[in-house]
Amino acid sequence: MGLPEERPGGLDSPWTVTAIKYMARVQVAVFRLTNGRVGNTWRVGAGWREPVPTLLLDHVGRRSGTRFTTPLLYLEDGPDLVVVASQGGLPKNPQWYLNLLAHPDTEVHLPREVRRVRARVADPEERAALWPRLVDLYADFEKYARWTDREIPVVVLEPR
Repeated sequence: MGLPEERPGGLDSPWTVTAIKYMARVQVAVFRLTNGRVGNTWRVGAGWREPVPTLLLDHVGRRSGTRFTTPLLYLEDGPDLVVVASQGGLPKNPQWYLNLLAHPDTEVHLPREVRRVRARVADPEERAALWPRLVDLYADFEKYARWTDREIPVVVLEPR
């Protein structure tokens, strides 16, 4: 058994962060323009062969009060939707996660549907049950967990 794979250099460079933000903006625009018919799956990394469902998460800046929209991979768990604050295995949690902690009532956009949800962090037992299902959905989540020292938060979006 070899050493764990390390996070690629440059992943957290300003250029990469900017490129990811622009790609996300394009995905949000296309998703909205087509009411989710286009842009509703992720086909990068582990999603190349088996595309992963994508939703748009609205969130309000905890300091600015500005409304943002972020495309995220998700898992359906009964009436709940589950998202992962992986940030590609970077050392810090993503802004959308911090914003949801401050403002948990929000909306998500799915193909041809908008749902009002309340976000909460999965408790340890729930996270332990959800994590293997999330890795089955998108295998790169396991790699991201190896790349960071933080425990990657799992967020449950419950209907409200």
